[in-house]
Amino acid sequence: MRTTAYRYPSEHLILAITILLVLAVIALTATATVCASVIFVLAFVALAYQMGLAHHRQLVRSARRVEAQGMPELAELARAGVERLQPGAVEVYLLPSRELNAYTFGLSEPKVVVLYTALFKVMDADEMLFIIGHELGHAALGHTWLNSLVGGLAGVPSPFSAAALLTLAFLWWNRACEYSADRAGLLACGKPDKAVSALVKLGAGLQALDRNALEAAYRRIDAEDDQLLSGLNEALGSHPMLIRRIEKLRAYAASAQYQRLKAQLERRR
Repeated sequence: MRTTAYRYPSEHLILAITILLVLAVIALTATATVCASVIFVLAFVALAYQMGLAHHRQLVRSARRVEAQGMPELAELARAGVERLQPGAVEVYLLPSRELNAYTFGLSEPKVVVLYTALFKVMDADEMLFIIGHELGHAALGHTWLNSLVGGLAGVPSPFSAAALLTLAFLWWNRACEYSADRAGLLACGKPDKAVSALVKLGAGLQALDRNALEAAYRRIDAEDDQLLSGLNEALGSHPMLIRRIEKLRAYAASAQYQRLKAQLERRR
C-alpha cells in the first residue's frame, strides 16, 4: 500500500492548471508593466520636449541671443567651441543673473546653451571657452535628449526600493556625463590650468573676484573629499565634487588620448 494512495484523483491535474494560470498571470502582468513603462517613458519624453519649447520661448523674452553683431567677442568664443567640438546646430543665449552658471537643453536641433551674465565678471576668455565647451560637450554627446530618455526610464513607477535604485543609477550616470563634458571643455580651451581655474571660480561664486576668497575657495574644494558625508551627498547629487572633477581633468590632460585629440583639433583649424 502506498502512503499517498489517498491523493484526490484530480489533484495533479488541478495543480498543473493552477501553475499554468499563475504563469499566464505573471506573463500578462509583465507584458502590461512593460507596455505601461513604454507609455510612461514616451509621455515623459513628450513632456520634456514641450517643456523645452516653452523654456526656449521664455528665453527669447528674457535673454539675449549671442550674435556677432551685438556680442562679437562672445560670439567668437562660441564659434570657436562649435568649430572644435562640432555639436551640431546650437544657439547660445546670455541670461541676466548674479549666479555663476550655464546649462544646455533641447531634444532636437538647434540645442540651446544658456550662459549667465555673472560668468563674465569673473572668467577670462580661456575660462569662458572651457565653460562653453563643457555645455557644447553635453550637446555633442547627446546628453540633452538622453537625459530625458534615461530620466523617463528611471522614473518608471515601481516599488520604492527599485525606484530608489533607479534614481541612484540615473544620478551616477549624470555625474559621468559631467566628467565627459569637462573633457569637452578642456578640448575646447586647450589649457588645463584654465579649465581648473574655471571650476574653482564656479565654486567660489562672485567671491572669485577677490584673490584671498579665491584661495580660500580652493582650500575648501581641496578638502571636499576628506569627509564621509561629502561622499554621501555626492551620491545623491547630479554633479561630482569639484575636487574630483579637477583631479579627473588633470589626469585626462596628462593622457595620450587627450594629446592625440588635441593634435587632431589643432590640425583641423
